[in-house]
Amino acid sequence: MGTYIESKRKKILVIDDEPDSLMTLSMALQSLKHVVLEARNGEEGLSIFRKEKPDLVILDIVMPGIDGWKVLQKIKSGLKSKRVPVILVTAKTENLKDADKYKHKCDFYITKPYNLKQFLIIIEEMISK
Repeated sequence: MGTYIESKRKKILVIDDEPDSLMTLSMALQSLKHVVLEARNGEEGLSIFRKEKPDLVILDIVMPGIDGWKVLQKIKSGLKSKRVPVILVTAKTENLKDADKYKHKCDFYITKPYNLKQFLIIIEEMISK
């Protein structure tokens, strides 16, 4: 039985400059027994992404320095990394207009505040594919 649980564990990278959002989502994912990697900006996120090769990335759009759009482009430009699902998260609904332009690159996007239970269901569905 332990092997089955271990095989379901996924490595999820959460990139968000808002400490409360990062902590809340990280704790929820850890409670589901996933390995959670945290980054507080785009540069740190890309570095962790290259080193750790996560199974899923949850990416805030609006961040200082390298924003989520640029991080998404860099992730999806790699041959192997473009297969990694990316969920974009934004608090600003005007970013959804830009999300339409990037639809072919991101796998899902959601606005803050979101319903955590529903978001976790979406995440679980994406990583089980």
